[in-house]
Amino acid sequence: MRPVRFAVVLSLSLTAASCSIFHHRDKAAPVVETVRTADSPTPPTAARDLADVMATDLQLTPEQTGRVRSILSNTVAQANAAKEKFPPQSPQLLAEQKRINAASQRELQQTLGPVKFKQFIANQRKMAAEMQQRQK
Repeated sequence: MRPVRFAVVLSLSLTAASCSIFHHRDKAAPVVETVRTADSPTPPTAARDLADVMATDLQLTPEQTGRVRSILSNTVAQANAAKEKFPPQSPQLLAEQKRINAASQRELQQTLGPVKFKQFIANQRKMAAEMQQRQK
């Protein structure tokens, strides 16, 4: 069984365009897409976005949401540090990712409680799809 990755989600660059009803541009700003690979660092916003999706789907309290955001932010930071430290797809990286994910899973289970944690596991794919939609 593949390790569960809580905070690693594919993301596309968000293109922010500033508009003004007073200033019109002759040319449209170029759109830049970033392609993420498995070796790319996970953006810190992924933790925030996943926590927001979890808060909505699992009806978390503000305290739980804050704690989940903290857990996921820490998970992303640790995962990115591991990606910098170890070669891609190396046994050391995979072992470190497995350790990070297990620790994150334990913390989430303690924070969410057994019922909401089961809901989280059951709805994980749906939540990942919601996050991808938010980041398009």
